[in-house]
Amino acid sequence: MKTICLYPHQVEAVKKLDSGSILCGGVGTGKSITSLAYFYTRECRGAIQEDGRLVSPLNPKPLYIITTARKRDTGEWKEECARWGLPGCGITVVIDSWNNITRYAEGIKDAFYIFDEQRLVGSGVWVKSFLKIAKNNRWILLSATPGDTWSDYIPVFVANGFYKNKTAFLREHAIYSRYTRYPKVDRYVEVGKLEAFRRRITVTMAFEKKTEAHRMNITVSYDRDKTKEVLRNRWDIFKGEPIQDAGALCYILRRICNEDESRLEAVKLMLTHHKRLIIFYNFDYELQKLRTLSELLPVAEWNGHRHEPIPETDSWAYLVQYSAGAEGWNCVQTNAVLFYSLNYSYRIMTQAAGRIDRLNTPFTDLYYYTLRSDAVIDRAIARAIDNKKTFNERTFRV
Repeated sequence: MKTICLYPHQVEAVKKLDSGSILCGGVGTGKSITSLAYFYTRECRGAIQEDGRLVSPLNPKPLYIITTARKRDTGEWKEECARWGLPGCGITVVIDSWNNITRYAEGIKDAFYIFDEQRLVGSGVWVKSFLKIAKNNRWILLSATPGDTWSDYIPVFVANGFYKNKTAFLREHAIYSRYTRYPKVDRYVEVGKLEAFRRRITVTMAFEKKTEAHRMNITVSYDRDKTKEVLRNRWDIFKGEPIQDAGALCYILRRICNEDESRLEAVKLMLTHHKRLIIFYNFDYELQKLRTLSELLPVAEWNGHRHEPIPETDSWAYLVQYSAGAEGWNCVQTNAVLFYSLNYSYRIMTQAAGRIDRLNTPFTDLYYYTLRSDAVIDRAIARAIDNKKTFNERTFRV
C-alpha cells in the first residue's frame, strides 16, 4: 500500500490551488509532490488517510507533465509519480519536455496538465501550444521564479481569461518608449489590476527553511592590458578582426576575465575547504580549464557534450554548464556551489543555487562562492544580478 507524507506548507498549498494557478515556491520546497497531491486529491477525488495511505481516486483522468528535458530523462518525475502509484488507478501518465509541447496542443481534452519550470515567455510556439492546451484542459504551473516583469505573466493571464490575447493586455497596460527605434515598453499602467490578478492565481508555498545560505564573493584578477586594448581599438584579439556589435564586445571582455588563471587557482583553494564541489560555468573555454582539475580529484560533467552522474567518491568536482544544468536535478551529497563565472540571468543563477537547497538535505549551512573580477564587464553583470535583473548587452556602456 502506497503511503504519502506531506509537510504542513504543502498541505496548505493543496487547499489553495485551482486550475490556472501558479504554484510558486522557492527551489527545493517540494512543488512536485504538492502538485501531484493536488491532482490526486482535488482533480481526481482521491484521498490521503491520516496514516498516509492512499485511497483510490473516484474521478481518474489522464495526467500530462511538461517539464525540462533533464527532468524527463533522469526520471525524477517518474519517481515522484510512482510514490502515488501512478500510472495506475485508471490514471495514465505522460511525461515530456517543453521541446515537444506541440505534440499535445491538439486533440486532447479533459485531461490535467502540470507545467513544470516556467517557460512561457513571449509569443512563440511554446506559448501558442500552452494556450491551446489550457483552453481544453485543466492545469497548473510550477515556478520558483514566476516573473520579473508584467510581460512574463501575459500567457498565464490570457489562459485564465483575464485578457483576450497579448494585444489586448498591451493595449490596456503598456506605455511605449518614444526614444527607441523598436517597440519597447517603458512602463505599465493600472498595475493595481495586474496585482489583483496575480494574487488571484499565485499560490505561494510559505516555508521556513532549516538551511542557512552563506554567500561569498571571491575577488579574482583579469588582464587589464588586454581589456584596455579591446576597449580602445574595438578589436577582437581572439579572431584578429574588428568587433561588430555589443554582443561580441561583451563576449570578448568576458573571455578575458574568465580565462584568467586566478579563477582556476581560486577553485583549487576552495577544494581544500570542500571535498565535494559543484561548479557552474558558461563557456567551453572555461570547461577546458576546469577539466584540468581531474589531476587532483575525480571530475564529472553535465553539459551539451556529456551527461555524467555525480561521482560516488569521497571527493569530487561536478562541472555544470548553466544552460544545461541550472535546473531539473538535485544534490544532497554536498553543501557547496561555486559560480566560476556569472550568468546573465538572475533566474538561472537562482535555479542553479537551488540544486543543493532541498528539503531532504542533511546540511544546515549551505555555501555559495562567486568568482568576480573588478573588470567593467563583471561589475556590470554583477550589478544586474544583485538587483535581481537580467543583464542586457545592448545597454552596456564603457
